[in-house]
Amino acid sequence: MTNEAVIAVLTFKRPDPLRSLLPELVKQADAAPVSTGVFVIDNDPDGSAADLVAEFAPQGVRYVNEKRPGIAAARNRALDESPAERLLIFIDDDERPIDGWLGLMLGRYLTDRPTAVVGPVISEFDEMPDPWVRAGDFFRRRRLPTGTQIDVAATNNLLLDMTVINGWNLRFDEKFGISGGSDTLFTRAIVARGGRMVWCDEAIVIDQVPASRITRRWVLLRALRSGNGWSRVSLQLADSVGARMRLRLELTGSGGVRALGGSARYVVGFVTRSVVHRAKGLRTAARGVGMVSGAYGYVYQEYRRKRSPA
Repeated sequence: MTNEAVIAVLTFKRPDPLRSLLPELVKQADAAPVSTGVFVIDNDPDGSAADLVAEFAPQGVRYVNEKRPGIAAARNRALDESPAERLLIFIDDDERPIDGWLGLMLGRYLTDRPTAVVGPVISEFDEMPDPWVRAGDFFRRRRLPTGTQIDVAATNNLLLDMTVINGWNLRFDEKFGISGGSDTLFTRAIVARGGRMVWCDEAIVIDQVPASRITRRWVLLRALRSGNGWSRVSLQLADSVGARMRLRLELTGSGGVRALGGSARYVVGFVTRSVVHRAKGLRTAARGVGMVSGAYGYVYQEYRRKRSPA
């Protein structure tokens, strides 16, 4: 029987969180209002998740090995593996959905029939971040009233109507596979084509943040990557040389304002000993630097893989 919906989990060498996530997805798929399957896209060329996922094969979980590196390639493989299904739901391997999450996402789709449904992501930490990271609100994400139309989203809590996506032949741009941002480009392209993306604020997933991602260096580089990706995506969406030139100037201006304004706020924080001003100032400045650098072709490769020693 063909599933009406399928949940796709993208993974790369994170067996422990994946092992915790899959039983919950199976449980929610079994209770869903439409027939729902689960599959795992393993982006490790060595297929390190194969044996783990095989443990869940009797419960209907499928395994797919995408050897091409980069998150965009894995996302495209998810599209390829679900051409017959009506709905595709993305969730990250290090996330945990709340009870009823899948039913809420599907219910919002069945109510509104949009092109996409997007839910919130809330961070929880393996260990408490230091006061500087907490003061900077680096992990605070948006919350909106259910039914709000939005114009950009990530794939960490995203439902897609594949009938529409396949009709447009829309894909994740693999030029953004190592840098990140392919989901930003993809979802902005949905809206550019006249699609609707709606928010479902009750359909929460919990992001389990490891200690390695709560350092000051990591959060500032993430802010830089966010700005860098925004500029690159915006230029990719521009439809002419003239539009790209104008946009490059706009991005330079808005990014420069953020870089200078954030730096000034940091100085104020340094003088007044305000940890909030110091942290938020550097966060804003890092995003501004990323925007300006992205406007002129620099690519920050957040997902670049280290070469194995010879």
